[in-house]
Amino acid sequence: MFVYADNAATTALSPTALRTMTAALQDVYGNPSSLHRMGRVAAAALKGARETMAKYLGAKPEEIYFTGCGTEADNWALRFAAYAGAKEGKKHLISSAIEHHAVLHTLAALEKEGFEVTLLPVYENGIVHLEDLEAAIRPDTALVSIMYANNEIGTIQPVAEIGKLCREKGVLFHTDAVQAAGHLPIDVAAQNIDMLSLSGHKFHAPKGVGLLYCRKGIRLRPFIEGGAQERGKRAGTEALPSIMAMAAAFAESCENMKANAEHVSRLRDKLIEGLEKIPFSRLTGDREKRLPGIVSFCFEGIEGESLLLRLDMAGICASSGSACTSGSLDPSHVLLALGLPHEIAHGSLRLSLCEYNTEEEVDYILEQVPQVVRTLREMSPVWGHMMEKYPNPYAD
Repeated sequence: MFVYADNAATTALSPTALRTMTAALQDVYGNPSSLHRMGRVAAAALKGARETMAKYLGAKPEEIYFTGCGTEADNWALRFAAYAGAKEGKKHLISSAIEHHAVLHTLAALEKEGFEVTLLPVYENGIVHLEDLEAAIRPDTALVSIMYANNEIGTIQPVAEIGKLCREKGVLFHTDAVQAAGHLPIDVAAQNIDMLSLSGHKFHAPKGVGLLYCRKGIRLRPFIEGGAQERGKRAGTEALPSIMAMAAAFAESCENMKANAEHVSRLRDKLIEGLEKIPFSRLTGDREKRLPGIVSFCFEGIEGESLLLRLDMAGICASSGSACTSGSLDPSHVLLALGLPHEIAHGSLRLSLCEYNTEEEVDYILEQVPQVVRTLREMSPVWGHMMEKYPNPYAD
């Protein structure tokens, strides 16, 4: 059996997105900036896609800026807020210790430019505490950037409460919603979100397209110079087929969100219940406030890389934390931020499901993972040392 359980890394293109993209490539090939007939057709399609994305985000169409990916949108939001704040003498930025590297690396680059960064702790369940945020906000704070939901452990942050606090303090609030978009309800106005990033390929749209939402009234500075596209804020001819496909996939995901979440959550809970039966296993992230599809575990006495390779041989696609850092031998910064020691964090496994997964696939995962974990432990000197202190659960 083949099981794709790495949907937090990327998702398969939906039939709806594929049809939309194919039709656009064939029939809507004009440049939206052109004045002729095909240009007007393209401009109308671009307008429609912008309206669709705005509708399901609770935003206005003029607040939507299309980008090449979520990483670009994160970079744009952070750099804009930092430079705008600096003009007013505000050079303090706040984020969390478990952000995606698109945020953390941008903040590190800004630190080299003279900005001060505070990374809030998240404790064992991976959730930012509002009292920590309130204590960290200073008169010179320009921006708070807290992700909507974590890409490794699935923990959902109290975004509305964070937005309310930031609005009261007069501080811009950005959220990286790459993992949440299409899977959790988002209302940027009701949640007091000033800027939001998302990426299409996390909800069955093609790779290479995303967006930045920026609340009307915020004077967003251009990120790419060279043309009048995106109301003069991001130069370059829009990738219209991808944008149209993203809008179609997003509408489909949002319209079916309740049913999808119920199905995926049921599979997730079954997976968690089964994996918890493995000796010396540990669920990471909050048990209740987590994305419908993400299951994150650590297994003591093994290496996550070996586990992934063995599962791949068994036909199961999974990951050991973030796909962006899966080639690294270092433990996940997210797991370390939860307070897990290195030796436990090394044995991590992330299984991320979507509405395309089935109960039969979950059963197969639950058949294979315990076997692979036991095999690897029997080969591991670390496990042998552990069993000198504890009774071996596999002993006959």
